[in-house]
Amino acid sequence: MMAYLRSLVTREAIGQFFRLGLIGGLNTIVYFVLLNVFFSVVGLSDFWSVTWAFVLATGLSYVLNRRWTFQIKKGRGSLKETLVFYAVNLAAWAATVGLVELAERIFGASTALQINLASLLATGIILIPKFASYRDLVFKKALGEERKAEKV
Repeated sequence: MMAYLRSLVTREAIGQFFRLGLIGGLNTIVYFVLLNVFFSVVGLSDFWSVTWAFVLATGLSYVLNRRWTFQIKKGRGSLKETLVFYAVNLAAWAATVGLVELAERIFGASTALQINLASLLATGIILIPKFASYRDLVFKKALGEERKAEKV
């Protein structure tokens, strides 16, 4: 367990974590732009606006994290890799919703500011598990193949 925890604080992992955070910030902006375009311009319902914005922003996140955060240059990624990436993001979304709901139960009815603060706190809480999931569940095989190719 300690060796695993140490693997999260290497120079490489810290760089990956930083890049993940930048991509997360960019994707948040992309998500809200898409959400508002789908809802206000295209006229989709709130459900479909949220759904399409989530799907497209998560797809962008996948490509950027694969290519820039984890610097996997070869291949396009497998269907399994992509599905696991989406599953990790759905779990992160569910954890965020759960933490926001927990905050509301503890502190009572929420204002918009309180919901945003709870969401921000939840994002901070799930960031390290999300990073570890991307590295160890989603991109592990591709990272291993890249390193093998570099040694040859």
